[in-house]
Amino acid sequence: MELLDDSIVPEHARELKQEAREFAKEHIEPVAEEYYESGEYPHEVLQAGMDAGLVAQDISEEYGGKGFDLQQILAISEEFYRADAGIALTLQLASFGCEIMEDYGSEEQKEKWLRPVAENEQISGLAVSEPQTGSDMAGMETTAEKTDDGYVLNGEKYWVGNAVEADWLTVYAKTADTDDRYSNYSMFIVPTDTPGYEAEHIPEKMGMRASKQGHIVFDDCEVPEENLIGTEGGGFYMLADFFNHGRIIVGGHSLGLAAAAIEEAWEFVHERRAFGRNVSEFQAVQHILADMRMEFEAARALNWRAAEKVENNEDAGFWAAAAKTKSTETAVDVAERGMQLHGGRSVLNEYKISRVYRDVRIPVIYEGANEIQRNLIYRQGAL
Repeated sequence: MELLDDSIVPEHARELKQEAREFAKEHIEPVAEEYYESGEYPHEVLQAGMDAGLVAQDISEEYGGKGFDLQQILAISEEFYRADAGIALTLQLASFGCEIMEDYGSEEQKEKWLRPVAENEQISGLAVSEPQTGSDMAGMETTAEKTDDGYVLNGEKYWVGNAVEADWLTVYAKTADTDDRYSNYSMFIVPTDTPGYEAEHIPEKMGMRASKQGHIVFDDCEVPEENLIGTEGGGFYMLADFFNHGRIIVGGHSLGLAAAAIEEAWEFVHERRAFGRNVSEFQAVQHILADMRMEFEAARALNWRAAEKVENNEDAGFWAAAAKTKSTETAVDVAERGMQLHGGRSVLNEYKISRVYRDVRIPVIYEGANEIQRNLIYRQGAL
């Protein structure tokens, strides 16, 4: 049974998908349980991914990357996340936020900040969410006050990937307080060694434990005016476009996890016996597996169709929200059914299904909770 076959994948992404599969088998799968248990940052795997040319290569060739497009990154995501979600997230967060700078930054900014990430000399991050605010991008409270020398940031950010590890972050902050709440925000480059920047890891998470998120406090953190990305007041609109791409990739996160859940359940029920016969011979079990497979195939077909639509900027908001919602919720459903088929053993950490079950809860929330996605689907998919 090959769930993540390449028949649905565009031809230009197939070779890269195979490279990602081989990398995951060699470098991620053997250490996945170890890193899940320890919760440590997988530096060695990240370095191996860099050496293999599979990390931060969504940056264009002009600035040192390989210019992987959305479909190629989706292909990588499926393979990495099937192996382990925490390690996969670490690898894919190494260039998080760079797309915003590449789309809206100046040539000087791109050369200075993108190239070291593309050449795997630095890693980046994106700081948007706050302790009291997540999906409400027009409700963030961290401020960036204009001064004669630049901007001074004050406030907090939460759930920031690479908050501690990154060399610099793209930070979303409030620069105005007008009635147009969507035009009050801007994007800034903030090096993590800037005075007034303090970050610490968020304590233990139940899932994706090999990926480290942080809590940042900005206390009169000053950056020069040249660190403003694009125009002041354009931050919300930059993020809206960025998240359309991101939600396709989050769908890929969940497709990989869903594939892992189905594969684990299939193998378990075909090896286990009960009531004098193989568990897979019970019709109820066969129906559960049939449902899991149908939901997975539906989600994957939608996600890959949406990837093409978003890449071509055709109703991108609708397709991105639909793909993210369907794929993440399918992963939750099939993981729960996989747990049921494993019976009592499903709660043991030594079984991969227990890790998958914890991991699938997270993509439902990040890149915009699915309740928000349904608002977008309704508004942007109106007939």
